[in-house]
Amino acid sequence: MSVFRIFKWTVGAILMAGFLTAIYIAFFGWNWLREPIERITFDKTGRELRIGGDIKVNFYWPLPHIQASDVSFANPPWAREKQMITAETVVITFDALQLLRQQIVFPEVRLQRPVIFLEKNAGGQKNWLLDRSQKNEAARIQIGRLTLDHGMLGYDDAVRKISIRSEISSSNVPSGTQPAGVGLTFTAQGLYKGLPFKAQGSGGPVLALRDVKTPYPLTADLFVGRTVAKVEGTITSLLKFSALDMQLTLRGETLAELFPLFGIAFPETRAYTTQGHLVRAEKTWRYEGFSGRVGRSDIAGSIQVDSGGKRPAMKADLVSSLLDFSDLGPVIGARSGSVQDAMEAEPLPPQTTSVTPARARMLPEMPFKILRWGHTDAEVSLKAKKIYANKLPLEDLDTHLSMRDSVLTLDPLDFGLAGGHLNGVISLDGRTDPIQADARIKAKNILLEKLFPKVGKNKANIGKINGTFDLAGTGNSVRRMLATSSGKVGLVVTNGVISQLMMEQAGLHLWEMLELNVTGDRLIKLRCGVANFDVNEGTMHADTLVFDTEVTTIIGTGNVDLAQERLDLTLNQKTKNTSPLALRSPIHVRGSFARPDISIDKGRVALRTIGALALGLVNPFLALIPLIDAGPGSDSDCEQLVRDARAFSRSSNTKTDPRTSK
Repeated sequence: MSVFRIFKWTVGAILMAGFLTAIYIAFFGWNWLREPIERITFDKTGRELRIGGDIKVNFYWPLPHIQASDVSFANPPWAREKQMITAETVVITFDALQLLRQQIVFPEVRLQRPVIFLEKNAGGQKNWLLDRSQKNEAARIQIGRLTLDHGMLGYDDAVRKISIRSEISSSNVPSGTQPAGVGLTFTAQGLYKGLPFKAQGSGGPVLALRDVKTPYPLTADLFVGRTVAKVEGTITSLLKFSALDMQLTLRGETLAELFPLFGIAFPETRAYTTQGHLVRAEKTWRYEGFSGRVGRSDIAGSIQVDSGGKRPAMKADLVSSLLDFSDLGPVIGARSGSVQDAMEAEPLPPQTTSVTPARARMLPEMPFKILRWGHTDAEVSLKAKKIYANKLPLEDLDTHLSMRDSVLTLDPLDFGLAGGHLNGVISLDGRTDPIQADARIKAKNILLEKLFPKVGKNKANIGKINGTFDLAGTGNSVRRMLATSSGKVGLVVTNGVISQLMMEQAGLHLWEMLELNVTGDRLIKLRCGVANFDVNEGTMHADTLVFDTEVTTIIGTGNVDLAQERLDLTLNQKTKNTSPLALRSPIHVRGSFARPDISIDKGRVALRTIGALALGLVNPFLALIPLIDAGPGSDSDCEQLVRDARAFSRSSNTKTDPRTSK
């Protein structure tokens, strides 16, 4: 047989087969494809595909369309729901060229009245993966755009505690929220990361799952736990969120509740609300130009989060025009109103235990959530112009917070206090449990008249306080850190004047007090005030406690118990001038931090009074002898005391930075 005849028969056979196929399709349609499609699907996936209605095919090369009605695709046996997908009508556009390469790509899928259940179980299996074990990430169909018309979408993730059911419907979208025309509206409810979840909103008609060029419009109100969010803008590539451009309004009871949502370890705060511009490009999120409030404080600035590393890295620049210091209470572990409650607590009854009741605690005792510290790195700058601090004369705040590998550092921590500054470095090492804490704080040029404005009506105290606090302790709350702390505390007051009446009262000089009340108070020179405490395991021992003026020297002894928040100090006066009428009793400063008790030694006063009465029976003039304070006290060596205090301050400043001393 010649080559020509072979070619003729071959072409004829092909044409005949095509003709017979066309005749068959013309009479019987494409439903003959139902059985082979269902069989091949089961062989490849182990799951049943059922096509109950007609099949139609339109050949648009290279993107033919297949339409089928009454379609369902089963879930694997482990899934909660029996069917993964059911739909009245399915229209699929498939890429014929990719199919020749043995890759299944659907550029577009349209589903009418679908019910879809997506699920990931505790073992990591995903029902949308089409291999028999549902673990091969390559065994999935790539879908470009998805159109849903009146359906239900469910998603369950056992590990992340997510279970959401969403109702989706087509609707005419009014202009103003997004381009007018047919779009989607949706409602959803369930659990998101274990928290109650609700949502409602609207979007464009076509879900651009993989389109990296066309933004998808979205408007939604979200409720997750006690957090409420409103978003309005666009998302590009719904599967990967390759780009995002939205206005975001966010409010909640505390920023710490954002941790399960975003994986960022925000601190505990009071109720907050913010509004700003949320942008994402690749792996960087930015919350730009936001403003809002935390408690009674205003806050504004920008936050950037880079999710490309081993943990999210956050950078923030924050400013506040008016910062209510009580709003920072939860940040350092203080319950709302705890200090005020302690101040209003009833005093301890006599002869009671020295343990301070929990209700009267002033030091913050709520534990830090150190387990979250390792989830985030952060660099945060905060500046506040005005500070409201419940009668404390605080001013500008400028601090930088750094969180690196579970080590939190405030460097610098700088804010104005009574015309001066407190400046220092605080480091909390959360790599250990309990936390290792180090604090070095310097007090510079704090004005007495501003620190105690009501004492003597601004004429009783003029001078500057300088000092150093150098402490290290362990604990998961501020109270426990101080209760275990060791180190040094030193304060110096120089170059000031003070009310003579106040000092005569401290010396219990009755004659001088009467005289000054008649003639009027006057100012006397404050030679120096020095307080040095050695701190050992939460107990502050008064190493040097001297307050020296022209008329009186006060020398103190005793301890301060930081663990129990108890005071036990005794102040002894040494007058420098003879007083004809004085009780000459030590002054005891005791009680709790919240309710200090200042009293005189009643026993000594009683003995002195009894002695005066007894002598008065012999001779009335002799009654004055026990009440005379002859003095003379001597001036303290203020220069040496100040030199010692400044030497201590310098030695503290040259210590190794606590962030690198571990």
